[in-house]
Amino acid sequence: MIRLVPEWARHYEEFWAAIRKRNIWFIKLRYAAILALLVFIVISEYILDFSLTYFQVYSLLIIATAILVYNVILHLVKDRIKEIPGKFNVLHFSLLQILLDLLSLALIVYLTGGAVSPLYYLFIFHMIIGSLILPGKVVYTLAVSIIFYFLIFSLLEFYKYIPHQYLSGYIGTSIYDNFKYILISNFIFSFVILTSVYFANGIARQLYKLEQDLVESFDKLHKAEIEKQKYIMAVVHEIKSPLTVVITYLDIILSKMLGPLPEQIEERIDRAIIRVREAVGLINNVLRISKLRLLDEIVYEEYEIGQLVENVLSARKSNLESKRISTETIDQRKDKITLLGDKFLIEMVISNLLSNAIKYTSHDGNIKIALWIESGYTKLSISDDGIGIPKSDLEKMFGDFFRASNAKRDGFEGTGLGLSIVKQVVEKHHGTIVIDSPSDIGKEGKPGTQATISLPLKQESTDSKLKKHVE
Repeated sequence: MIRLVPEWARHYEEFWAAIRKRNIWFIKLRYAAILALLVFIVISEYILDFSLTYFQVYSLLIIATAILVYNVILHLVKDRIKEIPGKFNVLHFSLLQILLDLLSLALIVYLTGGAVSPLYYLFIFHMIIGSLILPGKVVYTLAVSIIFYFLIFSLLEFYKYIPHQYLSGYIGTSIYDNFKYILISNFIFSFVILTSVYFANGIARQLYKLEQDLVESFDKLHKAEIEKQKYIMAVVHEIKSPLTVVITYLDIILSKMLGPLPEQIEERIDRAIIRVREAVGLINNVLRISKLRLLDEIVYEEYEIGQLVENVLSARKSNLESKRISTETIDQRKDKITLLGDKFLIEMVISNLLSNAIKYTSHDGNIKIALWIESGYTKLSISDDGIGIPKSDLEKMFGDFFRASNAKRDGFEGTGLGLSIVKQVVEKHHGTIVIDSPSDIGKEGKPGTQATISLPLKQESTDSKLKKHVE
């Protein structure tokens, strides 16, 4: 078996994918070439008045039929060819196609004038394509073989060992009999074809290696980023340990095991414990978000989404009251079915959507939260009658750092990362999220926005083992 696979590409998936795509492109292009050959025969006979002989016409038709037959066969077997170095693989399949095409083209060139055929430039076209796929040694071997073919056929016609098949009306029939023309045309043809192979093969090889280096660099960067994140998480986790110890000591003091405490000091210790617990909770949240973004980990546990909505509303109560925003919660579920997923991340999703609704709704506005079950999914929608989102921006809302044009124009602060993270969390839970504007409670001048998330009622953890979250 001819060795065609370079060492650097043996386990390079992108290389194999590119070869497979080009093989398919070869096959599709060949159908067009068959049609072009038939058109050439018709045009030569009836428009250009080349006066092809019966031998030329029938021979060209036979060749066109043969090309169609082997192309159909290649089309049928292309998906069975594997990317296995050392065995017949997609690169050998490419070489087979090129050899069949060159043989067919050699016969077509002979039948249309040989050294004076207008079609012999197609050899150069094939060599350029071959240079993008095959190793340099193989392409150079093919190029030299074509040069020898072209030279030998020219000499055989010159010495009249084989009859000259010319296109009557295209060029003088005696030019093939001119040795200077044969010498010069063969020299120029050889120069052009070898130069084309040199540049095309060199560029293709360089591009493949650059692409491979880029992929390898990306992999190294990704691994380095993961290692950095692991280090950060380890440090953050270590910070959590002394804070936990502080809580323990403060609890001991607050329990008065070490003696009575003045009421003022007891109150301050109680506040300190609350603050330290908040810090520990913040550390836990940072760890879990980091695992989601870089380590692709979430904690699976049972949760009731209605309870999470109540938690978020309670946490945002002061924001709602300060803007005098009225809220309405409509729960159309007959049973409060528990879902499986990361309770903290889902609560973060709800909190982000509600925060957006509050931010972009003016004073005395309205927010509606609806819960229902549909087609095996729990649906949650949060609607407001705020500034809304321009239609031209709706499709871009989930992009990193993207912010709606009217939000930036009106001076609302934000990073544009919230909805991007929300979408990642929802999709990680095998759900979907849709943003619409205007909302179902929008009004003239206040179109509002409606965010609807869908979470499956039943799902199996395919990414990590089901486990209860332990604080």
